[in-house]
Amino acid sequence: MKIVFAGTPDFAVPSLRAAAAGGEVVAVYTQPDRPAGRGRGLAASPVKQEALRLGIPVRQPETLKGQAAQDELRALQPDLMVVVAYGLILPRKVLAIPRHGCWNVHASLLPRWRGAAPIQRAIEAGDAETGVCLMQMEAGLDTGPVLLSASIRIGAEETGGRLHDRLAELGAQVLADGLQRLREGTLPPARPQPEAGVTYAHKLDKAEAKLDWSLPAEVLARKVRAFNPWPVAEAQVAGERLRIHEAVALPAAFVSDHGRVAAAGKHGIDIACGEGALRLLRVQREGGKAISAADYLNARRDLPVAE
Repeated sequence: MKIVFAGTPDFAVPSLRAAAAGGEVVAVYTQPDRPAGRGRGLAASPVKQEALRLGIPVRQPETLKGQAAQDELRALQPDLMVVVAYGLILPRKVLAIPRHGCWNVHASLLPRWRGAAPIQRAIEAGDAETGVCLMQMEAGLDTGPVLLSASIRIGAEETGGRLHDRLAELGAQVLADGLQRLREGTLPPARPQPEAGVTYAHKLDKAEAKLDWSLPAEVLARKVRAFNPWPVAEAQVAGERLRIHEAVALPAAFVSDHGRVAAAGKHGIDIACGEGALRLLRVQREGGKAISAADYLNARRDLPVAE
């Protein structure tokens, strides 16, 4: 079986390894090298780096909409194309090239959280579980029928980064299972997604990172976890803008107006919210690195600290 793999970020790397385990990946498609770092030099995507390590040919077209790019893909005579967070739209003509079509590894339990940021949106919404779907791709946005799926619980302290890593590994396992079943001829028929329960995970925006203290503390705590490691929640705390890397919600009802420091001590900095309070545990000052709230308080002598 000839497999073409298409992916770009870290999330796709475990799936690339799973697809390549049988020596069947004939080419890897990934986005063109982009400027990165302080020097803004061109950097290869994580998928490109892994493909080169595995000795697999890499292709980096700007788009797959052109005839030349489609002819190049067709010349590979792929039996299957596996797409994992590629970042480019696959036209209908591309979807029809592989003998078995195109599969997508998507980090949610479809039809919930179609779209760009399913991992973070699941945490932000307070979902108790999420998972991975192996989907047969079609022209719509994550609308294709599901071949296989697997679910996991979302931990009470789970961040976007931790859940990302767990789902990346789970996605590789589901993909490996699907490929094995395809080889054996035991792959179950794809299940159309139900019309009920559709939600969209819109792309993350830096503007969302600004916390609104009038919201309930539980809502803000979920945002802090969802937006770690990017874009990282931020807020005004006692007149200073801080990035907030870790926080927990407290049910206590403070008399203070929301946004005020209700208490501060070695356990953290408690900010009154619309409901309850948010205890800041790890913060980052402008131009600094992430530090514990206790270390931050050592530098903010103007804040009253309880022993």
